[in-house]
Amino acid sequence: MPVRKVVRIDDEKCNGCGLCVTPCAEGAIQIVDGKAKVVREELCDGAGFCLAVCPTGALSIEEREAPEFSGEAARDRTTQPMAGSKQHITQRCFLCGSGEGAEVLMPCRFKGDSLWVCVRCLPRLIHG
Repeated sequence: MPVRKVVRIDDEKCNGCGLCVTPCAEGAIQIVDGKAKVVREELCDGAGFCLAVCPTGALSIEEREAPEFSGEAARDRTTQPMAGSKQHITQRCFLCGSGEGAEVLMPCRFKGDSLWVCVRCLPRLIHG
């Protein structure tokens, strides 16, 4: 088995909020029994987009033995959701309240909180 980067979720720190599910485009993270879990390691590309939104710091990237990333499995996974799993949590910009349907949103950290900001508000956040 190859050594590669994969998301690790600390079960003790995870509060089950589900904020990490949406940024995982491959569908590797799901809420199972009230906690975030990497459901299949071959779906995790190790990019870490989920890390920035975790309010408890439960997510990290670790380098370890894991199955090869499978883009094909990720495509299949995101087109055929797992029964009973939370697939998407609608997010809003913390500054203007715009939703995903109106603006592109990005995860960010602001004053110690993991939040979402829209691309219209991002310059104001950066430059004040």
